[in-house]
Amino acid sequence: MRRLFYVALGATAGVLVVRRASAALNRWTPEGVAGQLGGAGERIALWWAEVQALAAAREDELRHALGLDHEDVEAPPSRIRSVR
Repeated sequence: MRRLFYVALGATAGVLVVRRASAALNRWTPEGVAGQLGGAGERIALWWAEVQALAAAREDELRHALGLDHEDVEAPPSRIRSVR
């Protein structure tokens, strides 16, 4: 009777360990990681779009404050010389 108890206890512990290990490994598969992230990619894209819009607005403010908004900005001279 004692042996049967310990066999059942060991089998139950083994099943529980395997199930927990499988669940932990499933979290690191591509599907599991995507499920954990949810809509993080969309939130990051929205945040980045907001950052770019604010940076453009700040650049316009600085250009206006420095008086650069009315001047045509010339391209820097090219350093590439033709080879003859």
